[in-house]
Amino acid sequence: MFIDEAEIYIKAGKGGDGAVSFRREKYVPKGGPDGGDGGDGGDILLIADNHCHGLAQYNRQKQFLAPNGGNGMGARKKGKDGQDLVLLVPPGTLIYNNDKLLYDMVEENKSVVIAKGGNGGWGNSHFATSIKQAPIWSKQGLPGDGMKLKLELKTIADVGLVGLPNAGKSTLLSVVSNARPKIANYPFTTLQPNLGTIKNIDMNIIIADIPGLIEGASQGKGLGDKFLKHIERTKIILHLISAESEDFVHDYDVIRKELEEFSPKLAKKKDLIAITKIEIIPEEILNERVALFVKKSKKKPLLISAVTSKNVDNLIGVIKEKIAKR
Repeated sequence: MFIDEAEIYIKAGKGGDGAVSFRREKYVPKGGPDGGDGGDGGDILLIADNHCHGLAQYNRQKQFLAPNGGNGMGARKKGKDGQDLVLLVPPGTLIYNNDKLLYDMVEENKSVVIAKGGNGGWGNSHFATSIKQAPIWSKQGLPGDGMKLKLELKTIADVGLVGLPNAGKSTLLSVVSNARPKIANYPFTTLQPNLGTIKNIDMNIIIADIPGLIEGASQGKGLGDKFLKHIERTKIILHLISAESEDFVHDYDVIRKELEEFSPKLAKKKDLIAITKIEIIPEEILNERVALFVKKSKKKPLLISAVTSKNVDNLIGVIKEKIAKR
């Protein structure tokens, strides 16, 4: 199950306590103080890892505690520092605390210390003076940072595929990229965003297949409200319209309306339009529908067939050109 939101509690390690200790040495009162310092508590780090594809692990485990530092010992021996705890998140994860955005883990391998471990306390060897040569006190270690976090994933991709259910998005993704999404001839085959890298070109282009949208998606109908946010980061939007549809303009307008109502940013993004599945419609009927679409929308779509690969290379070339101009 694809999870793109989670709430967790994190707590960095407490610093170890300083030691009260005295060395045993002849002619030195009480042997002299030699209590060592406590070790520092472990930090908690977040790292954006490209091998992570969701937040499911943080839906299963809600609490993460870094190890405490060890207590100081005699002979000025410092306690062991607590080991840092590393939490991996997918690139594109937003980190919130009390609705305040702390970090946007947009870059792969980005690393941040989200919670700092407490400092270890000083041993009594630090407190010896000419007046108090045998201090019997030390300092306790400080507590580590602790907080509740909300994690929200927004997929990072160059191209976002959108369209009504059964528009052919998953089929196209499987043809142009290394992705292998589930493909079937019924609505809502895709239940989570799928990512792929377009093949056979001299630049890496990440393409995301967003689950099929329906009218009212921005208000929560179907799966749209859950996944529309995953195309907010894309550079361009590729609208796919099935050639089987009797009204290309209606299909395009439905998707455009949902994007605009969900986010003004989406409405302003550059877009491409492709008519898919052209292999199953008689050419005369296809030409009539395309002509009507061009007349009403003032936009010229590309005509492709993912099954036969017709014009797919042309589509990739146009995508590459538009991204290069950004």
